[in-house]
Amino acid sequence: VSLHKPEIKLESLKEDIKDFLKTSGWEKKLQNAVYSELNMFPSPCHPAAPPEHMKEPLAYMRKAQGSWEKRILKSLNSMCTELSIPLAQKRPVNEQKELLNKWNEMGTDEPDLSLFRPVYAPKDFLEVLMNLRNPNYENGEQPSFRNHLGLIQVPLKVKDIPELKEDFSELGLNIGQLGIDDSAQVPPEFFENEHVRVGQKVLAEQDSAAAQQYVRQGCPTALRADLWALILNISNQPEDILYYEQLKSNVIQHDLLVDSLIYKDVKLTASNDDYYFVFEDYLYQVLLCFSRDTSVLEHFTYSSATPPKSYIQGKLGMEEYAVFYPPNGVIPFHGFSMYVAPLCFLYHEPSKLYQIFREMYVRFFFRLHSISSHPSGIVSLCLLFETLLQTHLPQLFYHLREIGAQPLRISFKWMVRAFSGYLATDQLLLLWDRILGYNSLEILAVLAAAVFAFRAVNLMEVTSLAAAEAVLADLSTLKVMPLLQIFLFATVT
Repeated sequence: VSLHKPEIKLESLKEDIKDFLKTSGWEKKLQNAVYSELNMFPSPCHPAAPPEHMKEPLAYMRKAQGSWEKRILKSLNSMCTELSIPLAQKRPVNEQKELLNKWNEMGTDEPDLSLFRPVYAPKDFLEVLMNLRNPNYENGEQPSFRNHLGLIQVPLKVKDIPELKEDFSELGLNIGQLGIDDSAQVPPEFFENEHVRVGQKVLAEQDSAAAQQYVRQGCPTALRADLWALILNISNQPEDILYYEQLKSNVIQHDLLVDSLIYKDVKLTASNDDYYFVFEDYLYQVLLCFSRDTSVLEHFTYSSATPPKSYIQGKLGMEEYAVFYPPNGVIPFHGFSMYVAPLCFLYHEPSKLYQIFREMYVRFFFRLHSISSHPSGIVSLCLLFETLLQTHLPQLFYHLREIGAQPLRISFKWMVRAFSGYLATDQLLLLWDRILGYNSLEILAVLAAAVFAFRAVNLMEVTSLAAAEAVLADLSTLKVMPLLQIFLFATVT
């Protein structure tokens, strides 16, 4: 339309478009969209690399992920058969009405879930990771790797403390942080007031990259919801709200077997949690909609995982009768709902809460339950955790190993859930600020090692796995930022 205006000249078209983008605010929107893509997609492979390398470059990792997926499917299918429940069916009209009426109080509904069991728990997944081997390293021929005495036996490159210090330089002892009460350099209230002022400016600018840099020092509580949305490029436009409503109507119309797994998981985890039980209804809404969301399938282009397929009855193996199941390709496991629970503190509008969770999932959380060589993948995090402990607390590491209390057996569940449900919520949100700020999950492994360092004296006295677990059973009093700072910047290297 603008092109027909008399004041638009062809010779100055390029400049006019640039000016229009600036004045209309579209320049910022485009920059944020590009930045968002760059944050998610892996850097381009070698042009001759086959497409599966974009998912995962190491063949033995792809193979292990494939056989793990088969196991999960087998577990799901045998549950179907045992309970003679179909994977999906249309809800009768009266059931649809009932569900619609109680959409906002699904927590009061108590379906009988005694026969359902989680498809897998983190400890089953850990057993799989412990058995991973690179076939090219027969019997651990590589000398440097033979010294690794942890449970993870694959040679991946992980960072040492000097590299981590460099990567997480904004957590340095002489830099102001939210979540540190007594920084010697700067009085906390002075830092906080100034930090809030800068945060408001970052929000006014609406620049995703600036917001991401800003939250490395922590988010002020009042600004966190808006800053996270800016980093994740979520604006909750009318079309987003409409999309969420469509997902909701899919939930109302069709009953999936995974719905019962979601119900069961919320009941076993969030409903028993002092912080999160009040959000039970939100969790059902978000997770049930999430399971129907086919846009989540896009993340499988850069995830080592592959969405499971189901075949229409009697058409097994015929590709034209295959559908992804569940529609988003993600089978929930024990503790899955804890990825959503902390976000309920920040977002009270269901469609916005939904979008933030979906974005957090396709950027970060999927890496915590798939087998890959990615630096933020769970295998690398386990290896990083074990290497940090073995290098910096060798006595503690050997002691725990000798008494059959391998540290990873204790810390694995913290990392798989990104510490959700283990830390107090205010501390968890400070930790997740840094995940977003650094666009990396490596900080989870550093924190896990820091917790062991903090409780080292008590742990040196235990004589069994149960006793070690008891020492680390309650993390709700821990202060995340001092732990990380001391471990990274006060450890003698």
